[in-house]
Amino acid sequence: MFTKIFQNLSAKDTNIAGGKGASLGEMTAAKIPVPPGFVVLAGAFNHFLKETDLNVEIDAILKTVKKDDINSVNQTSEKIMDLIRDTEFPPDIAGEIKAEFKKLGAKLVAVRSSATAEDSLIASWAGELESYLNVSEKNVLVAVKKCWSSLFTPRAIIYRFEKNLQDQQIAVAIVIQKMIQSEISGICFTAHPVTSNLDQIVIEAGWGLGEAVVGGLITPDTYIIKKPKFEILDINVAEQKMMIVRSAGGTKKTSVPVAKRNKQKLTEKQIIALAKLCAQIEKQYQYPQDIEWAIEKNKTHVTQSRPITTLKLPKNKQPSF
Repeated sequence: MFTKIFQNLSAKDTNIAGGKGASLGEMTAAKIPVPPGFVVLAGAFNHFLKETDLNVEIDAILKTVKKDDINSVNQTSEKIMDLIRDTEFPPDIAGEIKAEFKKLGAKLVAVRSSATAEDSLIASWAGELESYLNVSEKNVLVAVKKCWSSLFTPRAIIYRFEKNLQDQQIAVAIVIQKMIQSEISGICFTAHPVTSNLDQIVIEAGWGLGEAVVGGLITPDTYIIKKPKFEILDINVAEQKMMIVRSAGGTKKTSVPVAKRNKQKLTEKQIIALAKLCAQIEKQYQYPQDIEWAIEKNKTHVTQSRPITTLKLPKNKQPSF
């Protein structure tokens, strides 16, 4: 078995589904509104490497890298990524992925990397690995291989050394999830990410797909809500001229209509409802969460949740697990 649907995964499955995949399984079981999908398990990547003998070649190449020499890192990355992308996809894995894609019943999906070292409280791989949006059945296998190869981008290789992970076996699972064409999207922190205040929820919101907010391409609206009564403390509306939307090849940047550029993204009712939903996720994990959300046709979807790794809390205020 190289794949598992979200319903068959939980937070305990990080070693096979990565942080992202395990979290989506956990939230699905908790009845959080997660778009349906499945995970190409880390074992599929390991099988791919072993069957093709790429594991031996990659290990040999990695041992030659000079971590403080950017040219060495770049050359190492290029060699490994080319090897992975140019190697034929094993037919047993390909067949299972295509079969699960058909069962999903979605025309387009998001394909996201989920490293088995990802989303822990010590090392967060968020932003280090690749994601691809609006992927069709025809292109899904190509996207999976690109995600596998992103484990060896220059920044991912450097990150291994920064987090002392260079000697650990790091595999990557792939999340394949029904694509949400969001009109509004963003991030919710269930504790203040700057002040580490556990009694405040911070929501960031923007028009279009969430990559604009997550990637820091726009200045989003910011809303601060006080727990446990969910009182709105502050609303800061930001002008937004650009948004990311679906295109024939995946996504594209486009202009926000003039009438919407200075408009508040979420109503107060939506802000409170989203804050309550995210507080529910925090309760599930018993630790403050960094949550990605998307609204399509007035329905809110949660596409990812991981621990906030930047909190600075005294021992007596550390949330218990």
